[in-house]
Amino acid sequence: MSLLDHYAAQLDVLKQQGNLRQLTSNRQQGRYIEINGQQLLNLASNDYLGLAADVQLREQFFDETPNELRVMSSSSSRLLTGNFPAYVRLETRLSQLFAGRSTLLLNSGYHMNIGILPALSDGRTLILADKLVHASMIDGIRLSSAKSVRYRHNDLSHLTELLMKYHEDESLDRIIVVTESIFSMDGDETDLVQLVSIKKQFAKVMLYVDEAHAVGVRGDRGLGCAEQYAVLDEIDLLAGTFGKAMASVGGYLICHPVIRDYLINSMRPLIFSTAQPPVCMAWTDFMLEKVVEMQQARSQLQQLSRYLQQAVLNQGFGCPSTSHIVPVITGESQRTVALARQIQQAGFYIMPVRPPTVPQHSSRLRISLTSQVTQADLEQLIHLL
Repeated sequence: MSLLDHYAAQLDVLKQQGNLRQLTSNRQQGRYIEINGQQLLNLASNDYLGLAADVQLREQFFDETPNELRVMSSSSSRLLTGNFPAYVRLETRLSQLFAGRSTLLLNSGYHMNIGILPALSDGRTLILADKLVHASMIDGIRLSSAKSVRYRHNDLSHLTELLMKYHEDESLDRIIVVTESIFSMDGDETDLVQLVSIKKQFAKVMLYVDEAHAVGVRGDRGLGCAEQYAVLDEIDLLAGTFGKAMASVGGYLICHPVIRDYLINSMRPLIFSTAQPPVCMAWTDFMLEKVVEMQQARSQLQQLSRYLQQAVLNQGFGCPSTSHIVPVITGESQRTVALARQIQQAGFYIMPVRPPTVPQHSSRLRISLTSQVTQADLEQLIHLL
């Protein structure tokens, strides 16, 4: 038997289950994506504000950006020679936006979530994580030496029960509660106001909130759900990403200065990774200026989201969404793949999401709305469902 036979057999099983993934080459222009010569409306992108598709913004950036910022490689980690002024400038701007709190820039949301939890945890730490947190957070928990328990999705009563059970455990110095603000597959959100209220009842608790899908689209200045619900100062570890609505790359953590300094000395993905090119930091800084002023686009996106959520429910599909991420929960993988193919043939690029990304029997079409989509587009789509 070849050493490759095992892997080939596993791939065959995935194919039979309708769960085989493949890379697809594509070209993107504005609202559209071209695959195998077919142009489709792109409803699978995280470009929530349409900024990544804006060619004029790119041209403006390079027209206005001095040569010393157009550095295409940092050539080292930030702790060696990679901490360019562009990094410091962006961290300073973010700290100003977040009421003077400390900011730490990181290479990606994934790097962030696999690095922070292991760095801040030890054997005297308990992590309580929402059942549906992102895979990167799950990997961060696995890499840590902390004990961990998952609470039922968005069930803050269950979380409170667990906190009451473990808070007086003398073997624990700290409990880190981990959640997303807007969840990446269901498009629903946690009650941050209630979560903060619960946290205040327990002295050992730190709150870690990942705002990856809320940055840019929630809050008056696009700072996320924590801004929208006025709890920016109450979340110990407030994480966000630039690779979605911000049309850039990388992640950031808003935290206490002590936490920032501690992570710089202990967070392995930060210490041992080459830093992002300074030009990426300059681009993010440029985009951040635009995003904070995009109230109209955020309002438009919310209106579209509410319209589509209700329409999906009216068609008889499951849809827990309260955001611009709108799942059409169909159930079985084969049915989901077939429906996705049918919709793609009609000119809408929507991807099927299947196990293990989502639980068994909850395969879905994941519609990712952007401010470039119109209500007329959605009306056509709904007819196809």
